[in-house]
Amino acid sequence: MIVYDLSCSEGHRFEGWFSSSSDYSEQKAQGLLQCPSCGCEDVGKAPMAPSVPAKANAVVAPAGENTQLSTGDMPPAVKQAFEALAKAQAKALESSTWVGDSFAEKAREMHYGESENAPIHGRATRDEAEDMVAEGIAVAPLLVPVAPPDELN
Repeated sequence: MIVYDLSCSEGHRFEGWFSSSSDYSEQKAQGLLQCPSCGCEDVGKAPMAPSVPAKANAVVAPAGENTQLSTGDMPPAVKQAFEALAKAQAKALESSTWVGDSFAEKAREMHYGESENAPIHGRATRDEAEDMVAEGIAVAPLLVPVAPPDELN
């Protein structure tokens, strides 16, 4: 079984269980996928975090080098790189405004001069992101997951 995070064009996220990746593709092609929240049939795969086991970190080495699977801690250089990335993103988000599900709308307003430019972050479906890129709007995914302010404890 394969579990995909899915989202509809209305921004609802949900899981879909499929016997294979081709099973997902066939169901999508036949229009059998539907959002359980709103019934929307415009459904696609949502960005997913990779499933990483708690132990057994692997490092890819240049061709020809002998490597072993490590069951210990993450190599210090990799850990430092992740920490630096998380800090850099956190610093950038300090001056950015959370706009939630209206990210695509707000980004377009700024791009087309309908509102003042300002750093924003929020949610967009894959289709919305692809459409914005096609329109020449500079967007990028956040590399470290961010909890929306209204969902924090």
